[in-house]
Amino acid sequence: MSVSAHGHDPIQSNAEMTASPQAICPEYLRVKARKLHSENIIDLCELTQAKAVLIVNTASNCGFTPQFKALEALHKKYQAQGLVVIGFPSDDFFQEENDEAKTAAVCFINYGVSFTMLATSPVRGQDANSVFQHLTAKSASPKWNFYKYLVSPDGQQVQQFNSRVKPSGSKLTQAIETLLKQQGVHSQRVVQ
Repeated sequence: MSVSAHGHDPIQSNAEMTASPQAICPEYLRVKARKLHSENIIDLCELTQAKAVLIVNTASNCGFTPQFKALEALHKKYQAQGLVVIGFPSDDFFQEENDEAKTAAVCFINYGVSFTMLATSPVRGQDANSVFQHLTAKSASPKWNFYKYLVSPDGQQVQQFNSRVKPSGSKLTQAIETLLKQQGVHSQRVVQ
């Protein structure tokens, strides 16, 4: 696990935190992570509880960086239906800023990102953060920036989409809509 510019691990496993007894989520999301260019900590279990999750490894200086705009559109379109979008900036492909303030400016100012962006961390290899270790075990490690992982609320289904799959394209949007329908049916069964 890498140490951030702020001097501590950006992602802490449940062994390092006290989990909420009410929190029911996949084990790989039972972590707390620091938000991008912030000291604020996000409990990923609370953020994603009983929701479909789209996880993306991002970079500020990549030919795919303009995908932030379409990822934000997905976030706005599907958030109320239960989709959570989470960005994981990484310099694993040598296209991320060394300064989190610059990374944050690209995301929040240049592209108007409002979905959750976490602190820069490794996403592949032995040093990958725990979330990407799980995603790699369930599918494959990212081969480049802007790999997208669509994960079912229970964490068991992981669909991987490569960098060339546009967030606004039918391949990804149809997969999101199918998963959200399944999620809605499951939620109705639990309530009844």
